[in-house]
Amino acid sequence: ERRYARKEKRRKPRNIVVRILIVCEGEKTEPNYFKAFREINQGTTIIEVKGCGANTISVVDEAIRLSERVEGSEQEYDRVWAVFDKDSFSSQRFNEAIAMASQAGIDCAWSNEAFELWYLLHFAYLDTGIGRNAYVEKLQGFFREKMGDTDFEYKKGNPNIYRLLQKHGSEDLAISHANKLRASYEGTDYANHKPCTMVDKLVKELKDPKKLLKE
Repeated sequence: ERRYARKEKRRKPRNIVVRILIVCEGEKTEPNYFKAFREINQGTTIIEVKGCGANTISVVDEAIRLSERVEGSEQEYDRVWAVFDKDSFSSQRFNEAIAMASQAGIDCAWSNEAFELWYLLHFAYLDTGIGRNAYVEKLQGFFREKMGDTDFEYKKGNPNIYRLLQKHGSEDLAISHANKLRASYEGTDYANHKPCTMVDKLVKELKDPKKLLKE
């Protein structure tokens, strides 16, 4: 079992560009969503998004590798995030990946069961565990209702998903719902925290990355 030592971040001077690395499990769905944040705080933030097509522990490993590659250089990241889902992966691997990331100083924006839970929370509170296919069906229903378009089809990897969520859903509502979900669970057996998501923590940081320089 691999062990990583948590590294202390050096304090950067103010008014310097914030560098954030986001390593995603998926190659399209999550990267396309997070890349939209590059338009926010332009000139003050560099957001690198990598879709590695891997799962849980492999995503964390890749985040650690990319972080260590630039450690100590001008390209060093102020924050590194690993984004992955529970899906059908074993509870042990899921919990192990979260623990591994924490030990290495990597933040996790995990979702249980799927990333689409974060999208759903823009429209409604969901506190019952359902499969990823049910997420897609519910999400498509909400979009069709809000858009007045019964032919709309939600497709994974939609490059305009952030814009659609901003227009037809509520990000503030999603953040509130995510917080409410987390408050309903106890302990560190995150595989059994279903449904639950940490994506809102990453979103809040991307909306105000300058806070990282004050830590």
